[in-house]
Amino acid sequence: MTLRSYIIGYILCVLLTVAAPALLWLHVYNHHRFPTHLELGIAFAIFALIQLAVQLIFFLHVGEKDNRSNLPSLFLALIVVCILVGGTLWIMQNLSANMQMDDSINQTYIGGTITPQAEND
Repeated sequence: MTLRSYIIGYILCVLLTVAAPALLWLHVYNHHRFPTHLELGIAFAIFALIQLAVQLIFFLHVGEKDNRSNLPSLFLALIVVCILVGGTLWIMQNLSANMQMDDSINQTYIGGTITPQAEND
């Protein structure tokens, strides 16, 4: 690979990185009507996959003739992506489950009132 291919890969990565917040800004600017939430999620997933392919081709050199030496790098990249995505989803699910308010408990400790005792000790 030459310096030119590294520059092309870098520019593509920067464009794909900037495209996601720009699309989100367009979504907010249009009052969440265009693109819809589903289209926004699909676009983010497509941008992520394209950026993964760009990084594999331009920086990890997966498309070169000697693919046997690139195979461990590819497997490591896939493992890291799976750990990051899986861990992020796991943490977000646990946070969501732990943030559910129980209406039977009338005590809030942050920004609210604590139910007083019925009797003094």
